[in-house]
Amino acid sequence: MTKNITLSRRGFMAATAALAAPAIISSKALASSGELNFTGWAGYDKLKAEVFPAFEAATGIKVNFTELPDQDTMFAQAKVALQSGGIDMIEPTIDRVGAWNENGLLGAFDPAKLAMDNYLPGLADGAAGKRSADANGALLYVPSNWGTEALVVNTAGAKLSSPASLGDLFSADNQVVLRPHSALAAMGRYLDAQGKLPFPWLDGYSDMAKMTQLWDIALAEAIKAKGNVVQFWSGENEANAGFTANGATVGLCWDSTGFNLRNDGYSYVAPAEGAFAWHQGFVMMKNAVNIDQAHELAKWVSTADGAAMWATAFSSNPVGKGSAEKLNPDVAAYYSGTFNDEALSKLWWWPDQSAEFIAKRGEYADKYKAA
Repeated sequence: MTKNITLSRRGFMAATAALAAPAIISSKALASSGELNFTGWAGYDKLKAEVFPAFEAATGIKVNFTELPDQDTMFAQAKVALQSGGIDMIEPTIDRVGAWNENGLLGAFDPAKLAMDNYLPGLADGAAGKRSADANGALLYVPSNWGTEALVVNTAGAKLSSPASLGDLFSADNQVVLRPHSALAAMGRYLDAQGKLPFPWLDGYSDMAKMTQLWDIALAEAIKAKGNVVQFWSGENEANAGFTANGATVGLCWDSTGFNLRNDGYSYVAPAEGAFAWHQGFVMMKNAVNIDQAHELAKWVSTADGAAMWATAFSSNPVGKGSAEKLNPDVAAYYSGTFNDEALSKLWWWPDQSAEFIAKRGEYADKYKAA
């Protein structure tokens, strides 16, 4: 499996210079309950403080926001909600859509109720578009923002290779904060780059027999280096605490963690092997009640203003045309400082992960934490 999405800074900036299509609010959405039950990521205070109020001011739709720390928890809650109701829309990443659909959780969006031309090239069309639909072409997912998982480093205390590498996460010279399954993937990619695996690391995402062979190797090597781990994280708040409370000098964390710590002596560094990259977006529950309201939020986030606000809340990259000029300047400068064209060309997009793969990956993560 190869990379599924290709973006360059030049292409990104050129595309965002275009104006987004205007947001036309459905009269049906305004005439119905005027509410949306949305489940998303915890730790991003601007969503509640700024983004949802702006959306309500623009559309009259009130968002009832439930915060959860990670996608596994979202997935579990979605399975409960399929029976009990209470969730209209959730925000996973594109690599999980297949597993959610396999479990019968997802309803389909109506492209006619969205503004698909608003999206930047490569984010909702092409390979990403194919990953967003089921085998019959029904649209199950639309993008909300995208970003990366790379090295957050204490500029005074971290001991880095030249150039910085995923291997630095497993050096006894560093104290590290890691997300278990990402750490194992980082070890696998590092070993792959060193030519120390029997198959390419990506093969494990489409072949379960190879997956167990590759992850057995990565797990064994990661356990050998586990003595330098000061904290595991699953959500934004834990990742931040790994540095501020527990003294980590290096971490494999989301871009938002690095942004939050940028004024405290930390920097965000793309490893030589390429930063992990994530593509996040909206799915609608199969038993969603506020369907038109869900479409309105997805459409609003594709506009220049909505995309910029959503990305700024996550300290990430926006999905809508014309949004770059509306980004928080601090966020734009932060990304420019980490990702030149070479670093962008090396982005490693998380591959599709089946329900079987995710369950097995969870077993490996548990073994790593328990070792």
